[in-house]
Amino acid sequence: MPSLSMFFGIIIYMYADDHNPPHFHAFYQDFEAQFDLDGELIVGSMPRKQMRLVAAWVELHHDELLANWELAKTDQPLYKIEPLR
Repeated sequence: MPSLSMFFGIIIYMYADDHNPPHFHAFYQDFEAQFDLDGELIVGSMPRKQMRLVAAWVELHHDELLANWELAKTDQPLYKIEPLR
């Protein structure tokens, strides 16, 4: 599955075959974490600085994440989301 966004070494994915609750995956170096669509950590780990960057990105793009989750549930292509700059 292609990434939704990439910024500061963090790669964001949302998988079409995932399950509830709505969430996305973030990868940074050897770290992997799942976050809900409000930016709260569900499982995994990530350095504090990168977690803050993910939270800031979610705040800016919450509606786009919700829209992509709806698309993912019906196996439709997901839209790219602008990275943090």
